[in-house]
Amino acid sequence: MSSNTNPEEMSLDELREEIRTIDREIVEKIAQRTYVADTIAQVKAEKGLPTTDEEQEQAVMDRAGENAKRFDVDANLVKAMFRLLIELNKVEQRENR
Repeated sequence: MSSNTNPEEMSLDELREEIRTIDREIVEKIAQRTYVADTIAQVKAEKGLPTTDEEQEQAVMDRAGENAKRFDVDANLVKAMFRLLIELNKVEQRENR
């Protein structure tokens, strides 16, 4: 949202446009994350490392929970989204091996 616009003063159409912009940015970030995860998978494959790293997955989940608290968002929702991203990356990595 622009810094000088109060949400209460925005019309429904303006608010919906703001949601559309945020949704596009979320998808862009997911695409960036997926690209990096794919690159990690390539490095793991080259080094003969296992696809799954439970310790790293737990670190991602811990960070997700911390970020949820920082932004006052439901931690269970954020962690569920990250769990889904991790699982989708793992499925893609298995399919590409």
